[in-house]
Parts: sequence; C-alpha cells; structure tokens
Amino acid sequence: MTIRVGINGFGRIGRNFFRAAKAQGADIDFVAVNDLGDRATMAHLLKYDSVMPNLEATIVATDDGISVDGDVLKVLSERDPKDLPWGDLGVDVVIESTGIFTSRERAAWHLDAGAPLVIVSAPCSGADSTFVYGVNHTDFDPAIHKVISNASCTTNCFVPMVKVLDDTFG
Repeated sequence: MTIRVGINGFGRIGRNFFRAAKAQGADIDFVAVNDLGDRATMAHLLKYDSVMPNLEATIVATDDGISVDGDVLKVLSERDPKDLPWGDLGVDVVIESTGIFTSRERAAWHLDAGAPLVIVSAPCSGADSTFVYGVNHTDFDPAIHKVISNASCTTNCFVPMVKVLDDTFG
C-alpha cells in the first residue's frame, strides 16, 4: 500500500528523509513539501548536499513544485500548519521536520489541517508516544498514536545499545 507523505520543513532532515526513502525504494508517494524557501534553492539542495553524495536524479524546479525524475513534488509555502491542505491532498502522514512544532499542541495543527498522523523528527513534548526503531516501534498503534516523536539523534544512537544490555543482563 502506497503511503502518501507530506513534509513540513525541507531542510537537511526533510531532504534526507526524502532521499533515504527514494534510495530504499520505499512505497511512498511524496505529495508535497511545505517550506518558506524558494523552489530553485530547494531543488538545488536536494540534488547537491555538502555531506551526502549527490542525488542521482533529474531534479528541476517547476512553477508549483520540484520534479524528481518526472515525479512532481508540490511545494507549499505556509507559515501556519493549520493553513496547509493536507486533507485536500490526501496525505496519510506528515513528517514535521522544521524543528519549530515540537510540542503535541503545535504538531497537532497538522491534524487540524487534515493529516491523520504526524511524525515529529525531534523530541516532542506531550507526544502520544516516542518511538525508536528496533526498540519499541512495534508498539505503534495508529488508533491511538496520532502525534509521535522519533526522539533525538542521541536517543536513536544510545537506546538500542541500552536495550541490548537490558535484554541480556536485565
């Protein structure tokens, strides 16, 4: 089943999420990104990264988005997530990667805009739950988890090691 994804914040985290999903051939339809930058700069930064290898794709800024190998990614430019058309676009999941909407109250504005699930790429106060892949990701329940956090980069490095120690030694 293809998952329709919107990304709020197309900085390093948003772009690298996009790049990783494309590289893995994930069954994801990237519907739109919301960012206040201009499309030409976003297209350039998606293609050329100062840390990651260049993205081997044909990337072109268009009148209303960014074309990646012919697939058009709509670019929105809204400051307030409540004004985003996630519901109209049929988005299943919003990746909140601005670093700004990191409380449940603020991340839930995406729910108000029609997204059924929000994944915050940073620690999120009051999130329905925080998940670290390989540790507790199987506890995810879409019926009750609507705003979730991916924790911090430090947590994602440290907690899997702690899990191994806990599983082994108690």
